[in-house]
Amino acid sequence: MSENGKKRPPLVAERRYPAKPAAKKPTQKKAAAKPAAKRRKAAPKARKRGVIGWLLFPFEWTFRIIWAVSWRLGLVIALIIAGFSFYFAQQMPPMTELIDGRTRGSVTMTDYKGDVFAWRGDQFGGLIRAENVSRHLRNAVVATEDKRFYRHFGISPRGIASAVRINLREGRGPLSGNGGSTITQQTAKLLCLGVPFDPQQWASEAEYENDCRQGSIWRKAREAVFAVGMEIAYTKDEILTIYLNRAYLGAGARGFQAASERYFSSNAAELEPAQAAMLAGLLKAPSTFAPTNNLARAQDRADTVIRLMQEQGYLTDAEAQDARANPATLSATARANAATFFADWVMRSGPEFFTRDTTEDVIIRTTLDQDIQKAAEEAMLTVFDRDVRAGSEAQAAIVVMSADGAVRAMVGGRNLGETGAFNRATQANRQTGSAFKPFIFAAALDLGMSPYSLVDDQRTCWQRRGSRDWCPENYDRAFKGPVTLVQALAESRNIPAILLSEEVGRELVRVVAEGFGFSGDLAAGPALALGVSESNLLEMTGAFAGILNGGSAVTPFGLTDLRIQGDDAPLMDATGTGIGERVIRQEAARTLTWMMKKVVDEGTGARARINGWEIAGKTGTTQGARDAWFIGFTGDYVTGVWMGYDDNRPLSGVTGGGLPATIWKETMTRVLADKSPTALPMLEPQAPAAAPILESEGGEVVDDDILNLLESIMTDTTN
Repeated sequence: MSENGKKRPPLVAERRYPAKPAAKKPTQKKAAAKPAAKRRKAAPKARKRGVIGWLLFPFEWTFRIIWAVSWRLGLVIALIIAGFSFYFAQQMPPMTELIDGRTRGSVTMTDYKGDVFAWRGDQFGGLIRAENVSRHLRNAVVATEDKRFYRHFGISPRGIASAVRINLREGRGPLSGNGGSTITQQTAKLLCLGVPFDPQQWASEAEYENDCRQGSIWRKAREAVFAVGMEIAYTKDEILTIYLNRAYLGAGARGFQAASERYFSSNAAELEPAQAAMLAGLLKAPSTFAPTNNLARAQDRADTVIRLMQEQGYLTDAEAQDARANPATLSATARANAATFFADWVMRSGPEFFTRDTTEDVIIRTTLDQDIQKAAEEAMLTVFDRDVRAGSEAQAAIVVMSADGAVRAMVGGRNLGETGAFNRATQANRQTGSAFKPFIFAAALDLGMSPYSLVDDQRTCWQRRGSRDWCPENYDRAFKGPVTLVQALAESRNIPAILLSEEVGRELVRVVAEGFGFSGDLAAGPALALGVSESNLLEMTGAFAGILNGGSAVTPFGLTDLRIQGDDAPLMDATGTGIGERVIRQEAARTLTWMMKKVVDEGTGARARINGWEIAGKTGTTQGARDAWFIGFTGDYVTGVWMGYDDNRPLSGVTGGGLPATIWKETMTRVLADKSPTALPMLEPQAPAAAPILESEGGEVVDDDILNLLESIMTDTTN
């Protein structure tokens, strides 16, 4: 019995001996608790930091915050960009409406045969499509401007990052220089992000385009959104089509079709690899790399494009090697860069609303003869290279025209090929010297005087109130006594010219000169006869054309007809408008032509002689040799040459019968090389048995306004 009186439970086998499995219970508990223990141990390890860990902790914490904010902000920005992009996409017009973005028209000029020789304004060659142009052109553009064009969605983050890295490495701002723009972004910029030209907002189209090219961050952001919108609205080929048509490629060419025609006289669908590479290379800097400016530089740039095409698999090694071995060259038309002075003159003389300010594409047919133009340019360069000292700043101008005033060639200075340059043939008004004298003799002959009439070449003075007498001299500073009008003109003697002018009357001389085309103020005193009045070469050459055509006034012209591109009927037709009213009798003009032939045969114009040809002309050298002229004509052409300095310095050892006559001969020798000699329309008069002598005792100069003028030519040496 138990001590407490309670009955114990009976012992059974299981309880009599300690059970071994009892030791396993803790094991089972440990096994069950093991994952918890591991968790307890893992937590301290995550929190445990060494020195480096604590140093990196702020950066880790900052990164986590930035990441948490940036992906949310990026999502918001992406949604905003998507929203605006879809908005822009809805506003996009049909692709074909974006092809030609010019707000103004262009002018294309052809010569008298109808061959194009000059362009003014931005040329648009017509719609071309990405799928129809030469594959080499399409590949060259993609390889050069955007090799991932067909893989991105309008913007290329990789390209932008690369451009920023390059700009920073080269010391520029991140957005200065390389822009990393895709073709789509460049097209968006060409479209001015959809903002049309408004003349109320921008003073000019150039100002509008400069605003479109701004590189601010805000502008770049808008450009990116607009580019994505374009990717939504158009296919890749449509975007590339817009780009190929709107890109500016130098020399006034808008689009690759215009550039193909401008530089190669070819179609964009027919371009070879070397040509395509040259055009694609222009996209970087159109004016700098334009082959009309520097062909070698354009070829070097094309070589870079060929390398890119080769590296990207667009050209085989053999094709690339062939393209390098045979670089693109300009067509004959583009290479000539012909008649820039003539083209500029036509643009100034034509109707403003169809030339300088045209909003249409205009075709102007002109009177230019490109063979004669080339002859004049070569002649001037030859004489300056051969006969003028190196480094001389002297200038020259040449005009060649037909007897009806149709201008066949014009050289306005030694700076050939420079568009918009100062034209010394039309814009430089200079004293004419003895080149004016034929109009004095024209007035005399028209009154019935004979070429054999005598005039007394002796020292003669004119009195002036309050000053010493005015006593002009001849070029040779000698006096020959009585001479015929023929001899006086041939030798360009000053005293006979003054006496003749005074005899027939200065007013009549002015009427004749103005009738032949002089538009400036003519001198009021006796000095009128010495050519102190000013004129330009075009005007003077036109006046001599009036003598050649029999005494009728001539208005020089270069525009034959004008029409809108695509129209058959001309809006203007100037054919046959050069000849005006009669100034002197035809007999007088024919006689004067005979007298002027003597100038070349026997007088001061001897250097202008060409074997087998009858040539009439007149030299002219002003006071101090500041201007030298020779104007002469055959039966078909009148050619005028002027030489001098732009700043009116005296020429050294140059007279009208010297270098100007030499340039004239070099020009006309080339012009007449393949032509048969044409007789001059002249009349040789019968010599009278006896003729009175025209002489003068001088007289008082009563016009005070010309006293200073007379003083300046006291020792005039015109010839």
